[in-house]
Amino acid sequence: MSAADAKLTAFVRTTGRVRRPATVIVLCGLLAALLLTVLLAATVGAAGIPLTRLPAALGLTAADPANPFAARDQLILWSIRIPRIAIAAMIGGMLGAAGAIMQGLFRNPLADPALVGVSSGGAFAAAGAIVISDSRFAHYVTFLQPFLLPLAAFIGSLLTTIILYRISSRSGRTSIALFLLAGIAIAAIANAGIGLLVFIADDRQLRDITFWLLGSLSGATWSKAATIAPMLALGLIGMFFTSRGLDVLILGESEAFHSGVDVERLKRICIVLISIMTGAAVSVCGVIGFVGIVVPHLLRLMIGPGHRLLLPASVGLGASLLVGADTLARTIVAPAEMPIGILTAAVGAPIFLLILLRQRGLVGL
Repeated sequence: MSAADAKLTAFVRTTGRVRRPATVIVLCGLLAALLLTVLLAATVGAAGIPLTRLPAALGLTAADPANPFAARDQLILWSIRIPRIAIAAMIGGMLGAAGAIMQGLFRNPLADPALVGVSSGGAFAAAGAIVISDSRFAHYVTFLQPFLLPLAAFIGSLLTTIILYRISSRSGRTSIALFLLAGIAIAAIANAGIGLLVFIADDRQLRDITFWLLGSLSGATWSKAATIAPMLALGLIGMFFTSRGLDVLILGESEAFHSGVDVERLKRICIVLISIMTGAAVSVCGVIGFVGIVVPHLLRLMIGPGHRLLLPASVGLGASLLVGADTLARTIVAPAEMPIGILTAAVGAPIFLLILLRQRGLVGL
C-alpha cells in the first residue's frame, strides 16, 4: 500500500467518511463543463462560426447587414450543428448512465454495454435490419420502415442483456466470472453474425453496416433527435427508482432483499433501462465503446460510489465527453471526418488502463 493509500485508510478509520465534493458543486461543475463543450462544438468546424457571430446565428440578436455569412451561419447551426450536438449529448448521457447501471447491477466495475456485447448485439440486429429492408423480404416489414432500425437495435440489445443475465445468474446469484466470460462469448457471436451479414451484403448495404461498426454522428437530424429523446427521458426517470436499490445491492442480493429491496424487480428494471438506452444509441450512431466504462470509473474516483449522485453525474459527464469527442472527430482530419468510435476507443482504452494501474494496489485482478 502506498503512502497516499495509507493516509486515506487512516482518515476513513478515524472519521468514518471520505471528504467528497458537495452534490450541488458536482452537478453545477458538470453542467458548466457541458455548456462550455457545447459552445465549443457550436463554433468549431469546417465552417467556423466565431463567437462574435454566434448570437446572430442563434437568432438572439439581429444579423449584421455587413456580414455576408449570416444566412450561412444560421443554416449550418440549426440544420447541421445543433442537431448533431443534441444527439451527441443525449447518446453520451445514455451510454454513461447505462454503464453505471450495469456496473451497479452486476457489482462489477468492468461491466459495460459495449465491452460485454450488448452494443454488439444491437449492432448485429441493426445490420440484419439493413440487409432485410433492402431484400426480397422488405415488403414484410414495410409497415415498420420508419421504426425498423431503432426497434431492431433495441430488441437486439434487450435479448443480449437477458441472455447475459441468464447465463451469469444461478440460484438468484450473479457470477462475475461467468458474466465476463459470457459477455466475451456473446460479443464474439454477435461479431460473427455481423461478419456474415457483411459477406452477403451488397455495396450499399456494406457502407451502411460499416457505419454501425465504426460509429458516426454524421447523419444526425432533428427527427433522429426527437426519436431518442423519449428514451433518454425514460432512462432519467428510471434512474430515480433504481439508485437506492443499486446502493443496497452492492452489499449483496440477500442483504438487499432483507433491506426491503425487491431484487428481481430491480434487475428487470435495470435490464430494460440498459437495453433501451444502449439500443437507442446504437440505432442512431452505431457502436461507440468505452464511454460506459470510463465515465463511471472517473466519477467514482471523484464523488464516490453512491448511485443517487453517480447516475445523474454519469449522464452529465458522458454528454460532455461525447460532444467533445464528436467535435474532435469532425475537426482533427478536416475536411474529412474520423469515425467517433475509433476516437473513443483510442482515447478511452488508455484512460481505462491508467485507472486500472492506479488501483491495482487496492483491487485484486
